[in-house]
Amino acid sequence: MKSGLNLRGEAASNLKYEFKICLSNYKIPFGVFFVVMLSLIRGVAYSFEIGIAMEPPMAILAAVFCADTYTREITSRRSQVQRLYPMKKRMGSIAERMMIQEIFLTLLAVMGYGLFFLFQRPRISAMGQDGLRSEAVQFLLYFAAMVITVSFWGILSNLLSCVMRNMWMGIGACVILWVITNSGVIGDRYFGVWNIFSYTFRDVENSGDFSWICGKLVCTCAGIAAMAVLPQVIEKRGC
Repeated sequence: MKSGLNLRGEAASNLKYEFKICLSNYKIPFGVFFVVMLSLIRGVAYSFEIGIAMEPPMAILAAVFCADTYTREITSRRSQVQRLYPMKKRMGSIAERMMIQEIFLTLLAVMGYGLFFLFQRPRISAMGQDGLRSEAVQFLLYFAAMVITVSFWGILSNLLSCVMRNMWMGIGACVILWVITNSGVIGDRYFGVWNIFSYTFRDVENSGDFSWICGKLVCTCAGIAAMAVLPQVIEKRGC
């Protein structure tokens, strides 16, 4: 019984430690400030525009937030201690940090959705009970899309930072991909529904069109692949 309590206490202590590492003091106020300013500055007229306004900025915020998930171990030289641990334990620590950061980013996305209604009072597509039902469905789709978006960009940023052994180079690589895929000229025209920003470029006038899910499937598969190769990257790059 005592052994079980000790294990739970140790797990809680480890989680608290990872929380302090991956959500340092500046990240929380910066994230909140970012979302508040976005909801004040980015104009929307209808509620379906909130997702368009939120997804690309939240993607780049996730890339910035998660780039140092493991590279901080390199810069602080704690990676020398990390190498003594089995890879399974090291990956478990990274997974916990990613989970904490992505939950926080998802909560910011939810808060941002509400702030747009608070500050800008956008119109909803229909009135009455049908309008409320439609709005609820729209929010659930937004929530699902944002979970995938912040997860993908966070995982990608961490992987690229580990490959290059530099947080800023990892962020820079993500910015290049972001500019290409968030461009209507390149991203939307050439990738279409398979674009990783397919939710942003979806046909908002056709609420029954879910072809944008293809792009989110690409994000999901790419994120899983990135997590799968991360142990090999850490091993080969001597992280």
